[in-house]
Amino acid sequence: MTETPGRAAAFVDGSHEPSTKAAPARRAQTARKWLEIGVFVAPALLLFIIFVLVPVARAGYYSLYNWNGIEELTKFIGLDNYTRALTDDDFLRALRNNLFFVVGSIAVQLPIALGVALLMNRRMRGRGAFRLLIFVPYVLSEVIAGVMFTLMLQPHGLVDWALSPVYGLLQTLGVDSPRPLWLADTDVVLWTLLLVISWKYIGFAIILFLAGLQGINPELEEAAAIDGASWWQIQRRITIPLLGPTIRIWAFVSVIGSLQLFDMVKVMTNGGPAGSSHTMATYMIQQGFERSQFGYGSAVAVILFAISFVAALVYIRFVLRSDNTSSDDREA
Repeated sequence: MTETPGRAAAFVDGSHEPSTKAAPARRAQTARKWLEIGVFVAPALLLFIIFVLVPVARAGYYSLYNWNGIEELTKFIGLDNYTRALTDDDFLRALRNNLFFVVGSIAVQLPIALGVALLMNRRMRGRGAFRLLIFVPYVLSEVIAGVMFTLMLQPHGLVDWALSPVYGLLQTLGVDSPRPLWLADTDVVLWTLLLVISWKYIGFAIILFLAGLQGINPELEEAAAIDGASWWQIQRRITIPLLGPTIRIWAFVSVIGSLQLFDMVKVMTNGGPAGSSHTMATYMIQQGFERSQFGYGSAVAVILFAISFVAALVYIRFVLRSDNTSSDDREA
């Protein structure tokens, strides 16, 4: 097939060569895009390497030695510190305590936070003030909250004074109920810490759920109300399912925070009484810094990191995957 003179002339003067001219422009645009990504990501990546990856690698290195933090690293013992930790009853009890806080935090905070968020999402007088009061405990420092509750939970403290009518009623009924030692009884201390921790962090869950509720189209609830659905049916069938991604994100944060719980336990009980309230983090500090077993403490730190990392991967893979898939489908 022969070319027309016009097309031949166009190719001769180079007016029909868009592909050859556009290729360098596309490459320059791609390079500029990656440069912009690098400029914004590099500081965060550098901080992550310095403050996360390097300490984890150093802890893994120290964990292979019997080291007291002062002498040189000469007593190489391989994986003995890990074997010691995984067979130590105190560490295993600390691990069980962390799991108790993981399950207990979700079981206590989720229904209360969800109920309060659903009620406060309705039109009501003083809603802004209520939101502020609910969020105040989360803003407080863990140390301040821990010291405050430690003083309140002392024998004959504010909590016992507030419950004195209950104690008196029980005695009148002939029920022998001694005042519990909230932070000194091995059977009570974990439940006490759970209630204090729930008080401290439930405000974050409520505010997060309220933010998620703002993203739900109110026309869906209005349409359901017109069709005769009750308020509870609307919440159960429409609002709560649409709030699912927000709930799952909060649960993820709660799980990781419970696994790494340290501040409140350290301030209120320091792992006592008799080590019954230790978490993995407080146990690590006790063994590493207070007993100068830095090699063993580093092994506990690596185990804590590994447990948190695996828990995060499993949660993202099996729980958050559906949310990510749904968002990708919507974008497509």
